[in-house]
Amino acid sequence: QVQLVESGGGLVQPGGSLRLSCAASGTIYRVNAMGWYRQAPGKQRELVAAITSSSTTNYADSVKGRFTISRDNAKNTVYLQMNSLKPEDTAVYYCNADIMRTFTDYVRGTGMDYWGKGTLVTVSS
Repeated sequence: QVQLVESGGGLVQPGGSLRLSCAASGTIYRVNAMGWYRQAPGKQRELVAAITSSSTTNYADSVKGRFTISRDNAKNTVYLQMNSLKPEDTAVYYCNADIMRTFTDYVRGTGMDYWGKGTLVTVSS
C-alpha cells in the first residue's frame, strides 16, 4: 500500500508563513508528479501547485509569487512554502501524487493517483 502523510498546517496570522510537507511511503517504484490542492468550506477542491519529477512547476494564479512548491525525490516528499498568507488561503490542504508501485507499472506507464487526508490551514487574526 501507499500512504501520503501531510504535516505543517495550523493557525497563522495574515501576512505570516507556513510550510507544508507531504511524505509518500509504502511500496513505491517511482513518484511522478506531485501537487497540493485545497478545499475551503463550501467550495470545490482546487489545484494550488504542482511539480513534476524533474521539478517543473505550475501554480494557481491566486498563489503565484507567494507560494513555492518543491520536492525531495530521495525522500519521496513534496513541500509547499506559503508566504504572505491571506484569510482567503484558509482551507484544508491535500497532497496528491501520481505513483508507480512496481517496475511493471513503469513499463506499462500505469501510475495511480494517491491522496493524503489533508491538513488544515487557518489564516486569521
